[in-house]
Amino acid sequence: RVPYMLNQPLRYSSNIFQRFGFSSSTPQQNDKEVHEPKDQESTAHESNGEASKEDSGSSGSTEDLDLSKEDLVKLVFEKDELLTSKDEEIKDMKDKVLRSYAEMENVIARTKRESENSKKYAVQNFSKSLLDVADNLARASSVVKESFSKLDTSEDSSGAVPLLKTLLEGVDMTDKQLGEVFKKFGVERFDPLNEKFDPDKHFALFQIPDPSKPSGTVASVVKVGYMLHDRVLRPAEVGVTEGGPSEEPEEKSGGE
Repeated sequence: RVPYMLNQPLRYSSNIFQRFGFSSSTPQQNDKEVHEPKDQESTAHESNGEASKEDSGSSGSTEDLDLSKEDLVKLVFEKDELLTSKDEEIKDMKDKVLRSYAEMENVIARTKRESENSKKYAVQNFSKSLLDVADNLARASSVVKESFSKLDTSEDSSGAVPLLKTLLEGVDMTDKQLGEVFKKFGVERFDPLNEKFDPDKHFALFQIPDPSKPSGTVASVVKVGYMLHDRVLRPAEVGVTEGGPSEEPEEKSGGE
């Protein structure tokens, strides 16, 4: 029966052999089983290494990201500081430009005013030198008129009256023409008789006691004055009254 059992196929499970210390697997299978755990262990180690590498890579990338954020924050602060400094520079430049523009406007206005004044008062010295000529003509005219009024035309046997009349007409025409030339260039004559004394336009030579007129009134004109546009070319030489009533109480009463 033993050989018969040996020739029969195996009908027992592997548990029976395991009870007696035998294994049901072949040696090749055991080698495979031995190698398989090693391969599994190596793959486990490799997977663990890759995982550690991934962890280290992820940690490195996070550190890089953290550094880049810090750098970005620093760059933002630097750019903000640069922008503020540039804004201040722009404000300073605007202020300088506005100041220079205002200075240029002032220079232009000043040069324009000076050029206008130079054109307006260009004849000041020339006209001032002709004032004595005008005074002499006025004196000659007044003297001829006085002498002509004193002559007796009925007793004129030599024919001097027509000559004096012609001379008077010539002097008057010359004086009138000179006055027209003065007016053409802005020179005007003014006679301040019976006006209040103005120190800007009048030059007092003497005082005249006159209680009938207020003090400080022009009672006599020695030389008439001349104006060149709005400037006093020559002040009038006058005599001023004194001893009369003052105008200050009247001004106070008027103010009250």
